Amino acid sequence: MKRLVLVTALSLVSFGVAAQNTAHKQPAAKSSSAEHVKTYTPDALQWSAAPKALPSGAQLAVLEGDPMKPGPYTMRLKMPDGYKIPPHHHARREHVTVLSGSLKVGMGDKFDDAKMSTFAPGSFAYLEPTVHHYAAADGETIIQLHGTGFWEIVYVNPQDDPRKQK
Repeated sequence: MKRLVLVTALSLVSFGVAAQNTAHKQPAAKSSSAEHVKTYTPDALQWSAAPKALPSGAQLAVLEGDPMKPGPYTMRLKMPDGYKIPPHHHARREHVTVLSGSLKVGMGDKFDDAKMSTFAPGSFAYLEPTVHHYAAADGETIIQLHGTGFWEIVYVNPQDDPRKQK
C-alpha cells in the first residue's frame, strides 16, 4: 500500500513538473501590436479600383503583402452585379473564398453561362496553376484571394485582356 501511495505521489509530482515546464516553454499571449497582428473590419477596408489586368468596375482591397511582388498576399475583390472575368489562368495556385454575394465559375476556354457553378458565401476553392476558368458575380460579390505572389492573370484570348484594349 505504501508503494502504491509513493508511486501515485511521484507520478503526480512528475506530471506537475512536466506541466510546469511545458507552460514555461509556451510564450505568453501577446497583446495586439502593429508588429505582430494586423486586423481589419469590413468598414475599415481601403477599396480602390482593381488593377487594369481586370475588367473595369471592380474594386480591390489588399489586406496582406503586395500581390504584385514575391511573397504571401491576401486581397479582396468587390465585383458589381453582372461583372464578368473572361477565360483566363494564373501562373501560381490561387485560393478563393466567397465572402458575400454569389460567385459563378466555369472551367474551360470559352465563357458559357450554362456550364457555370454557383458558389455562396462561405465557399472555398483553390485552382492549380494554368487551369483555365472564368467567373461572374451574381449580385454584388466580394471574394477573398490569397496565395503567393506575383499574382497575375493570363487571358486565354488576348483580345479579352483589358490592358490591351483602348
